[in-house]
Amino acid sequence: MKVRVEEKFRGKGLRKCRICGTSRGLIREHNLHICRRCFREVAAELGFKKYG
Repeated sequence: MKVRVEEKFRGKGLRKCRICGTSRGLIREHNLHICRRCFREVAAELGFKKYG
């Protein structure tokens, strides 16, 4: 039985924040790949507005 490499390594550990490198609290929607803490800092630069 052969195991392909791409099936062997997958999960949360592969997806990391572009800015700080953490894999926790990652926002993947709209292909951002930024953690929630970094998103709060750079949201205005990316064009997101704060409502509420």
